[in-house]
Parts: sequence; C-alpha cells; structure tokens
Amino acid sequence: MPGFELYDHHESDAVQEVFSEGGILFAHGFDSLRKRYHVREFEDLLSQYFGSPYTNAVSSGTAAIKCALKALGVSAGDEVITQSFNFIATVEAIADCGAVPIIADVNNNLHICPDSVASLITSKTAAIIPVHMLGMCGDVSKILEIAHSHNIPVLEDNCESVGASYKGKYLGTIGDIGVFSFDHGKMIATGEGGCVLTRQVEHHKYVSSYSDHGHALLDGVPRGSDNAIMPGFNYRMTELQAAVGKVQLSKLTFMLNQNKLRYETIYSRLSRSFSIRLSQPESVPTYDTLMFQPGSSERIENCINILKKRGLGTKNIPDSMKWHCSYYWNHVLDDTNLSRSYNTQAALSKYVAIPILLKKDVKFYDQLATELAAC
Repeated sequence: MPGFELYDHHESDAVQEVFSEGGILFAHGFDSLRKRYHVREFEDLLSQYFGSPYTNAVSSGTAAIKCALKALGVSAGDEVITQSFNFIATVEAIADCGAVPIIADVNNNLHICPDSVASLITSKTAAIIPVHMLGMCGDVSKILEIAHSHNIPVLEDNCESVGASYKGKYLGTIGDIGVFSFDHGKMIATGEGGCVLTRQVEHHKYVSSYSDHGHALLDGVPRGSDNAIMPGFNYRMTELQAAVGKVQLSKLTFMLNQNKLRYETIYSRLSRSFSIRLSQPESVPTYDTLMFQPGSSERIENCINILKKRGLGTKNIPDSMKWHCSYYWNHVLDDTNLSRSYNTQAALSKYVAIPILLKKDVKFYDQLATELAAC
C-alpha cells in the first residue's frame, strides 16, 4: 500500500500550516520569519519511530544512497557489491561516486545471496548494499557476518520496505547505515524524499554537510556565516515534504496492519496452488506486495489479465522489470556483471507481483485470490 492512498485533510492541513506560519519552505535559516522547522521535526520523529540515533532527511531515496556511500568513504576505484534484483538507483549512486558496481546473485526468494556476496569480495570492496525489495528482506545476519569479517560496512537500501523488521529491529537500522525512500509510491509518501539513518555521529555530520553544499552547520553561527567544510550538493528536503511526511509517519502502523489483513487473505488461498516469495524467518514484512509463480507462460498471462481487469495491474514485476533487474542495465554495467544477472532475469520472468492496496478491501482480495487460483 503506498502512503498516498491515505492522503486526506490531515496532509493538506499540514501543508497549509507551513504557509500560515510564515511560508518558509526552506529547511534552514530565515529564523525571524518562521515558527517551526518541519524537516528537523520530521527527522526527530523518524529517529523515535525507527529507533535510529541519527536521521537526515534528504530530497530522495537516490540522494540518500549517494549521501550514505559518501559518508562511508566510497570513492573512485572502489567496488561496491549490491544485488541483481534491485531498483536502478542503487547502481546509479554507486557509479556516481566513481565506484564500480559489482552485482551479486539472488536466492530462490529473490533476496541477496550471501554465498554470492562472499565470492565477490576483493581488496577493493568498500561497501555491501543488500536491497530489501518489495517489503521483504533476506538473511541480514549472514550478510553482516560476511561483511564485518572483512571489515566492510553494510549499507541497507530499505527504500522499498519502510516499516519492515528483522529480529525485532527495523530494516534500515541494522547495518552500519541505512536509507529510506518517501517517493509517491512508497509506504511514507511525500512526493519525493528520503532519509539516511545511522548510529554513528560521524556519518550523521557528514550527511548533514554533504547534502547541504558542504555547510559546516555550526550551532550558534547564522546560516551563511559558516564555512564550507567539504564539496557538497543540494540534496535538501523541503518544509512541505516534511510536513506531509510527519502526517504520513503517524499513519504507518495503521497501514502496516491493513496491509497484513489483505496479504494474509490472498496468501491463504494462493499458497495452496502457487509458489510464493517469502521473507526471511524472524522478519516481519510490510505486506504491501505478494509475489507468486503462476507456472506456465499462459497462466502468467491469464493472471496478469485478471489483475488488469480488476484495476490493479502488477507491481514492478513484470510491468517494469527493466528498471528492477540488472540484466537490462548495459548503460551502467559491464558484461561480467550483466552475465551474473541472467539467472535473476530468468527467475523474475516466472513471477507476478500483486500490489496490496488499502482502497481494495479484504473481500476484494478474497475474490481476487479465488479467481487467480482458478486461472
């Protein structure tokens, strides 16, 4: 369920409040013209909800990945291992740091394969990025064990699984640094937006400056009077995005619970007939997507047609697979990495992903499951 499904007067009231309080849409400064700092409030609320000591709100999930990589010290000539079932932003951010993306295979449930990761580590490996795709995670503990045995940091790309957890901790807060996305299709939807979460104050300070043109951001020093302490970029979140984000965050627990009701309804029917993608044991997914294997190409096509007729369509698989499988990314990957993606492309071609939407009630999903099971 994308968070925009729950947009109502609370979000519009929050936006109007920004204007009634002075209309300052910029996250910093203009102190005499404003009453509040919504980005700062949003960061604090995110830290409280997810149990992260430090949170930096930024302009997008892609910006969050780039900021996190830079905070880890990733630079030209380094190698960064990530996975073949992914969104292209992860690889783009790696390449934009001047580093080389190294593609690991995924397992039968389409989670990053620890054995594949271990086989790809070299003296140039600067970070490992497991990507928690479509609300679920793989064996995070094993990835951390492999990475830390080689003194390699783990960056959790949790852009697609905000609210999911593993062994009692929220995804994105388990590795050395983590990222969320708040774009329009995500669980928390601010149009565009994202954040970086970390336990280390050094990472937090780096992202604060790097995402704001290198500002020193010194306490008690007026904005513009401080110095630049590094080359940086404008990856700032606006006050409007943060105002919406605060409201969306307050609805997240409700969304997760509603997702689960619908997911379990359809899972109980389809699991009798089809192979269904599973999350790692001891994890709690967001339940916003159910991926299953219909079997023959004819049954795949029949299931897709049923979803279209029901007004759902599919969620990324197969409708936008070219953006979610590294097999297709020859503009940013070399032939070796592309060849490692072949198995993933073949595996994804067997799946259909069902979006779980709040505007469709439990009865709708029960009827849908019956129809799909009979196709």
